[in-house]
Amino acid sequence: MNRFAALLDALVFTPSRNGKLRLLQAYFAETPDPDRGWALAALTGTLSFPAAKPAMIRALVAERVDAELFAWSYDFVGDLAETVALIWPARPGANASPHLAAIVERLGRTGRVEVPRLVEGWLDALDAEGRWALLKLMTGGLRVGVSARLAKTAVAGLGAATIEEVEEVWHGLTPPYGPLFAWVAGGGAPPPADEGARFRPLMLSHPLEETDLATLDAAEFAAEWKWDGIRVQIVATGRERRLFSRTGEDIGGAFPDILGDVGFVGVLDGELLVGREGIVAPFNDLQQRLNRKTVTVRQMASHPAFVRLYDLLLEGEEDLRGLPFDERRRRLEAWHDAYRPARLDLSPLIPFAGWADLVALRDGARASGIEGLMLKRRGSPYLAGRPRGHWFKWKRAPLAVDCVLMYAQRGHGKRSSFYSDYTFGLWAGDILVPVGKAYFGFTDEELARLDRWVRNNTVRRYGPVREVAPGLVLEIAFDGVQLSGRHKSGLAMRFPRIARIRWDKPAVEADRVEALAAMVA
Repeated sequence: MNRFAALLDALVFTPSRNGKLRLLQAYFAETPDPDRGWALAALTGTLSFPAAKPAMIRALVAERVDAELFAWSYDFVGDLAETVALIWPARPGANASPHLAAIVERLGRTGRVEVPRLVEGWLDALDAEGRWALLKLMTGGLRVGVSARLAKTAVAGLGAATIEEVEEVWHGLTPPYGPLFAWVAGGGAPPPADEGARFRPLMLSHPLEETDLATLDAAEFAAEWKWDGIRVQIVATGRERRLFSRTGEDIGGAFPDILGDVGFVGVLDGELLVGREGIVAPFNDLQQRLNRKTVTVRQMASHPAFVRLYDLLLEGEEDLRGLPFDERRRRLEAWHDAYRPARLDLSPLIPFAGWADLVALRDGARASGIEGLMLKRRGSPYLAGRPRGHWFKWKRAPLAVDCVLMYAQRGHGKRSSFYSDYTFGLWAGDILVPVGKAYFGFTDEELARLDRWVRNNTVRRYGPVREVAPGLVLEIAFDGVQLSGRHKSGLAMRFPRIARIRWDKPAVEADRVEALAAMVA
């Protein structure tokens, strides 16, 4: 566990991607099985310990630390795991320092009643760094700046495998990934891919800047709309039917209406949407169906889902990913004509003579509730990951309003000492109404200045949250706004982020909530 803790600590304080990659490769190369496999599972988000909840951790620390002292410490530090790791009065020598594999295996087979005493013994045996790593491991909140793909890239780098080859077999593997490490480190054949309804890595796009158009030949690209839903993959075999998110999470339980219409064998790539009478509903409607294990008949009727298809990866048992986009599109259209599935339609291609045609279409996309355009090179195969030069997303220009900072909360990981999560509002009469939250869009230097401003202008505290006097204006950019009964303002922003800090603008000159309401599609 100490080695894993040292890795996490080093990752937090290593800003560069290449630096993190070197740390990961060294750890995977030097750490024996199964510890390195469980570390990989933790970094890729495939571990879960239902019995180890934050409430249990708070109850444990309450047995040893004065409640008022802990409350003040937690308010100052802003992160539960870090606070407990630092304040825990350990009993040295009570237990031997555990191995990562032992922690994972014992947590997996220990009941909810016995887990607190088990965790207590580990907290006593570990130093502050180890305690922090243990608590982050249990609660699933590592936040060390390592994506699942970066961790898999580090594993591939142990040998001659590519990240694409690792991704191809990943969803047929289970922790602690012994066959995977044996393959990449020792050579030989890769682990056999599960031939069931398994996920295939998606092909992703790069953002397009308008200056890029001068370097691209319009005749080499096809164009289609960028729909405002979530990217999904439908996988069907003779025995199974599954619906996966872009990260490979099985979300089919929430969409039996879609899977019920799947009567073919193949793999399809598309956009999950909610729509009525052929009209795509706002993203907020889709959110009513997401993140559910099951769904009622009433919910399916009020928020009918469908998938707008982009690509055909496998037709029957034939893998089409090596074919150029134009050929895959021809095959997709022929497949759709043959099957006509009730809840699957085609994302139409957009005819255009040159980039000027698409500029006008993109500028008008907002009126139709569309995010923008996709440009796909006609000759490109379907490549896992985000290969350069093949697919581009050309999103519409964002909307923006000037809001007033209302509340701030500490961040996580390397930001746990800074107030970096901000709630902002707009004027409704002479009061401020919260309209959104954001935690990115500023530099480290700006964060330090924002943190000082929050501390110097706090008027009330609510646990880890600080309310500030209305004095700082933030220009908030966002992709769209919808009516929402879940928010006090009645409005919900889509992807809000801080575009600019208006140190120069008085709070009384910020926008009113009516200005945001006027932007509802």
